[in-house]
Amino acid sequence: MDLAFSRDDELFREEVRDWLQTHLVGDFAKLKGRGGLGDMDALVEERRTWEQALVRGGWTCLAWPTEYGGRGATLHQEVIFNEEYVRARAPGRLGHIGEGLLGPTLIAFGTEAQKRRFLPPIARGEELWCQGYSEPNAGSDLANVQCRAVREGDHWLITGQKVWTSLASFSDWCFALCRTDTDAARHRGITCLLIPMNQPGIEIVPIRQITGGTEFAEVFFDGARAEHAHVVGEVNGGWKVAMGTLAFERGASTLGQQLNFQAELDQIVAVAKENGACDDPVLRQRVADLYMRLRIMRLNALRTLSVHDGGELPRAAMITKLFWATWHRDLGELAMDVLGHGGLVQAETGVVEELQRLFLWTRSDTIYAGTNQIQRNIIALRGLGLPR
Repeated sequence: MDLAFSRDDELFREEVRDWLQTHLVGDFAKLKGRGGLGDMDALVEERRTWEQALVRGGWTCLAWPTEYGGRGATLHQEVIFNEEYVRARAPGRLGHIGEGLLGPTLIAFGTEAQKRRFLPPIARGEELWCQGYSEPNAGSDLANVQCRAVREGDHWLITGQKVWTSLASFSDWCFALCRTDTDAARHRGITCLLIPMNQPGIEIVPIRQITGGTEFAEVFFDGARAEHAHVVGEVNGGWKVAMGTLAFERGASTLGQQLNFQAELDQIVAVAKENGACDDPVLRQRVADLYMRLRIMRLNALRTLSVHDGGELPRAAMITKLFWATWHRDLGELAMDVLGHGGLVQAETGVVEELQRLFLWTRSDTIYAGTNQIQRNIIALRGLGLPR
């Protein structure tokens, strides 16, 4: 297991770092630290402009093949970019769903025509995507999707509802799982469709969260249309596509995410030193525990990536979501305990407001993208081979 980056990788790191330092200035400086989880609906137009700056710099879709607008970067380079992007406090990516989820899915499962049509506009920052998976009764139980799609000639007519759809209000397209065979077994009657959002028959209703933001939305389909040519994979074969997409969600951005976690922990420690909360030995022990768990998280991620050959991730990766979600929830609770009584009064700006938003957002970490209970089932069944 090699946990070090090569000399060429470190030169690439310098290139990324220099570009971010040069460009994340002027009007873009106010975007630092904005647009992340719990804040994804902030400064949307300004972040659209930032996306175009990334395009001009050649920093979008790094690992994609060059013929589709990517850079053909290695996995290590993709990891390095994500690390440096977070270290520079660059804004949350508006195009991350298209770039990080749909793009790799199309590269793996899409037709050549679909790749030529959809990948270049994502790489150029021209089309934004959202993901239509979750429904009111199909969250962790994704195989229970009930949103219907019925074939009519060269199109599919879609009726039903999706919920917790990130960035739906700003997206041009949605890749969605729809029930296309009601008589088939649950996993076998689902199809993945690419649906244009700007059409009759689609209503988007933003959801106000406890953080105050509206980055999620409910999406209602009432006869919306998708072309048959925009079926990803096979008709009634959407479950395989969905599992592929979820695997890409656990990809190279994980180390960048952990740098963001480290910055949040550092911020909490600074507040504890300032207000005297660090004098409490129990609180200091909690800080030490979170620090050690974060280091374990990083080492496991490096181990996983060091043996990743571009195919299926090793079994060690199965603990990743359960581990970081629980860790982040604990960090949010520590933030509130460090703030003390002052954390109970809503702040509008500053460190207190950031830590309050951190606490509120982390309530959802152990729920979205597969609850902790579902993650334990995955580990038991696929990782350990235990019976159902």
